[in-house]
Amino acid sequence: MAHMAAPRFAIAKRRRTAAVAGATGLVGRALVEALLSNSGVGEVHVLVRRELPEWRKRTGLTQHVVDYAAGEAGLAGLPPLDDAFCCLGTTIKTAGSRAAFRAVDFDAALTFARAARAAGATRLGLVSALRADAGSSVFYNRVKGELEKAVATLGYDSVLIARPSLLLGDRSALGQPLRTGERIGAAVTEHLGRLIPRTVRPIRAEVVARGLLAAVQQCERGVFPVPSHELQILGG
Repeated sequence: MAHMAAPRFAIAKRRRTAAVAGATGLVGRALVEALLSNSGVGEVHVLVRRELPEWRKRTGLTQHVVDYAAGEAGLAGLPPLDDAFCCLGTTIKTAGSRAAFRAVDFDAALTFARAARAAGATRLGLVSALRADAGSSVFYNRVKGELEKAVATLGYDSVLIARPSLLLGDRSALGQPLRTGERIGAAVTEHLGRLIPRTVRPIRAEVVARGLLAAVQQCERGVFPVPSHELQILGG
């Protein structure tokens, strides 16, 4: 009698658990949707200042009400994580002062990155800015650059830093006013489109979100900036 080979069974790849800070913002919301629809992600945990009713019944999504001002103690209760995504960000005009801006774009973001690493996350995706530079004379760019340097020292296996150009998206749906620069950028893009170099071409928030997620999932060990033109390709 011929010998029959034992049947082979594919071993299912473990789906990863992700956390998102800044989940209610323009890129953050798009990223949450990208994560929820990604076959490699099993659970998505979002850090919010107050729960959103529309997210309470979303399968695979858990909201955590946090207090960034309390430091890592204000983020207690995070589950074991695989991936962390930081989309926290504001403007000096919205924040009201340089100190208030830094409290969000540096302090809160770094607090989240530390807490997520303590919860076991090995990969970090960070939304930064096009001209982030710790040595910049421009306050906004300098704070973004300082954050990039800080998260690179936390012990993550992989750190992906998205540096998008001017963001485009529907802020009215989030209850946010359309920023002047975005209004101008949208108008210029509509008329000139692909004539604008990808390195500086305004980019839609959902493209940034998809691009960052793809970069994180494809990345090897190390710290890697992902410039806007690469986000256009990865997320397009």
